[in-house]
Amino acid sequence: MIDELAPLLDAAAIVTDRDMIAPWERDWRRRFHGHAPALLAPRSTDQVVAIVRAAARHRVPLVAQGGNSSMVGGATPPVDGSALLLSLRRMNAIRTLDAEAGRVVAEAGVILQTMNDAALVAGWRFPLTLGARGTATIGGLVSTNAGGTQVLRFGTMRGLVLGVEAVMADGSVHDGLPALAKDNRGYNLDQLLIGAEGTLGIVTAATLKLVPAIAARGVAWAGVADPTAALALLRRFQRAGDTVESFEILPADTLAAALAHVPDSRAPIAGHHPWHLLIEATAASAGQEAPAALLERVLAAAIADGLVADATIAASEAQATAFWTLRDSLSDAERARGPAVQHDIAVPVSAMPRFMVDAAAACDARFPGTHASGFGHLGDGNIHFHVRAPAGVDRDRWYAEDAPDITRFVHDLVTDAGGTISAEHGIGQMKAAELARLAPPGRLAALTAIKAALDPLGILNPGKLLAPNSSAA
Repeated sequence: MIDELAPLLDAAAIVTDRDMIAPWERDWRRRFHGHAPALLAPRSTDQVVAIVRAAARHRVPLVAQGGNSSMVGGATPPVDGSALLLSLRRMNAIRTLDAEAGRVVAEAGVILQTMNDAALVAGWRFPLTLGARGTATIGGLVSTNAGGTQVLRFGTMRGLVLGVEAVMADGSVHDGLPALAKDNRGYNLDQLLIGAEGTLGIVTAATLKLVPAIAARGVAWAGVADPTAALALLRRFQRAGDTVESFEILPADTLAAALAHVPDSRAPIAGHHPWHLLIEATAASAGQEAPAALLERVLAAAIADGLVADATIAASEAQATAFWTLRDSLSDAERARGPAVQHDIAVPVSAMPRFMVDAAAACDARFPGTHASGFGHLGDGNIHFHVRAPAGVDRDRWYAEDAPDITRFVHDLVTDAGGTISAEHGIGQMKAAELARLAPPGRLAALTAIKAALDPLGILNPGKLLAPNSSAA
């Protein structure tokens, strides 16, 4: 296959040097490690078409990859060397940016931060932010239906993607980039490809919705007694208007990990508080209430009522950035603490306060020596629920023997609460078996049928999303 492709691609598009490939064979969390004989790096959609057609002829699986920041091993090749890596990082052009309509067409390899910087120059922004914004690519964000810290106001990628261009498993091209407001030609292929994790087609570009750039913002940090108080405060902000776009919650021990991990950092508020909140409100025009004024008004009343123990509003952009640096460092800080099982889960927002407390207590009781805690996006019910290993355990043995039991226990709690085992990170290979175990039969049957119909040879990202031989039975 590589020999066949050589005349069709430029020299930089075929990488066989082991030292250059090796960093892309391991996932971000270092839980999965695969092997790929070569890495293919096309520069255009036409080159992706040539690669996919050759892969179909030779029955060679392809694992599409962007920034390799998957939290679930979704972009890691199989261990047996049966697949090639297909890197979209060289397809990094912003094809168009319509400053009148607030739309941008970006190729799959465009880095999130790069695209947002370009939008800001034109007076717009792309309202999706996450810790990996300096490495995550548009193709990966589309393929995983990424969320982040602004879902409360703007939704996930599914609500921000207006159209998708993708190369399907047979080498045909789906072109949804015109992003028609009305189009009733049957199934919505754009939406089908969003969140498909590269198992149905290779996303090569997307048309994305922009929103006006921020004219002013206010960032606050607050301490509360428990998640129930946090949700009550969120409801107060929602009744006060629709300008709050981030409402993050984290327990005291998670903040302590961030403070230990981030050099020269300090706690935003003094004293001990069992739970902490990071809140951001924005305004797109000078005519709106100043975000800092809104935060001050609502928080002052909440403190007077005893709902909030203490709070502070960032006095400068530098201080606001420092607050967000603590939040953005949480995944790295938790990883630095040692072995842990991470769960990206969601429950109904109304059930989230009790779940965060009760599920942690249940895990600690069921698995002595572990410590469970959750942080995340209170407004959309998304919890990053981590269970840390007991001190001194053998990392590999614990992951192999204990972690699977913990994950099944947590996922059963989530399912019983009417939630989902994957809120924003996807299924990848980490959760494929759990999806097969817990998904309703009708859902699993539909997923399996769609995969079989659109990728009958099974060459697109094998082993991800759907476990091998999974079925409704």
